[in-house]
Amino acid sequence: MKTLAILLFASLAVACLSSVVFQCAWCAAVFVDRSQAAAVVPPRRATVELSLTQVESLREVCESNVACDHMMDTDGVVAAYNAYYGPVPF
Repeated sequence: MKTLAILLFASLAVACLSSVVFQCAWCAAVFVDRSQAAAVVPPRRATVELSLTQVESLREVCESNVACDHMMDTDGVVAAYNAYYGPVPF
């Protein structure tokens, strides 16, 4: 099933990129502008190594919440902070 979907998408892309078929309206709707795509799916932030002071700051915030503290022990500080307080601010 996965192979069929990939094959169908690939054939659609080839048909849209060929100069003869590119004039049809449904082919132009397949490709999306980069700015429109960024509005739908936000770009990923670059992963940055946190310093020991930053990790300790996240740990102190997370220790005040019992559920976050438990998740911090099982999944890690950054995962627990993301789950309960959102993305890391620095």
